[in-house]
Amino acid sequence: MATSSGHFSFGRSAAKEALMATTLPADNSAEIGSVEQLKAAGRNRRRMALLPSVIGTLPMAATAILIYIVCIIFTVIWSFTDSRLFPNFHFIGFKQYFDLWREPRWIVSVANIWIFGFGAIVCNMVFGFLLAVFLDQRVKNEDLLRTIFLYPFALSLVITGLVWQWMMDPNLGIQSAVRAMGWTDFRFAPISNPGTALIGLVVGNFWNGVGVTMAILLAGLRGVDGEIWKAAKIDGIPAWRSYIFIVLPMMKGAIVTALVLQAVSIIRVFDLVVAMTGGGPGISTYMPALYVIQQINARNVAQGMAAATLMLLPVLAVLLLVQGLRIRAEMKAKHAK
Repeated sequence: MATSSGHFSFGRSAAKEALMATTLPADNSAEIGSVEQLKAAGRNRRRMALLPSVIGTLPMAATAILIYIVCIIFTVIWSFTDSRLFPNFHFIGFKQYFDLWREPRWIVSVANIWIFGFGAIVCNMVFGFLLAVFLDQRVKNEDLLRTIFLYPFALSLVITGLVWQWMMDPNLGIQSAVRAMGWTDFRFAPISNPGTALIGLVVGNFWNGVGVTMAILLAGLRGVDGEIWKAAKIDGIPAWRSYIFIVLPMMKGAIVTALVLQAVSIIRVFDLVVAMTGGGPGISTYMPALYVIQQINARNVAQGMAAATLMLLPVLAVLLLVQGLRIRAEMKAKHAK
């Protein structure tokens, strides 16, 4: 009996194990299926939540595609034609580009924008970084100061140009006010002199753009890990060396963003020039954008389109540079893993 009972209990336990073996995968598969269903439902809910945002951005996306991209394509096409008052499709090859580089005003405008751009970018980046370092010290009334520094960027470049034109006017602005206080030999009228007019433009651009550069670089500074500062202090590294050799290399993203914004604003500068100097005295502050508009108004559409196409090349070069740096960073990150 004992033997038969032992066989019976052994058979019952074996049957129980077999039953568990057959039912466990089914339970796991059901559980896995329910988890997948929950994940799919979550994805659907997120998509539905994003739907209003997508619908809201459709008009802007359509505007960007139709106005910017399509217009850029037609700008390039018309630069190879002989369009005068109205655009046409009578192609003449690169003649407009050859004529463009024989035009003295265009050559002067290209030289001017290089000088103006270098001065404006250096001033904005250097002083923007110094202001960002200043605000990063958690100074009192930081929000108020940040608003004051950013306020000029919210103003139209036409308003900025008119304000600085008045301030640099020798008969109405800073020079007149200081001389009225007794300093009769004081001079401050850069836009009245062909040799210093570009400096006046740089000052106006600096006042308008240094605030947004500061905000971008301040965001980059705030993203630096606080432990790095502590380690630098323990090692006895001076603060200025920490900023230049440790912090700045860690702010590549913010620096590139600020540089791209500055470069694009320099290439398309028009309002500030028209409001401050009108391209003068003479053609000392003449810019490519001014040349494009004047050619179109002079019923030489194809020549204006050729100049506008050449103005697109620096922007394209900057975008390709940024993309190249991004791909390089991603490749380095993959190799590091």
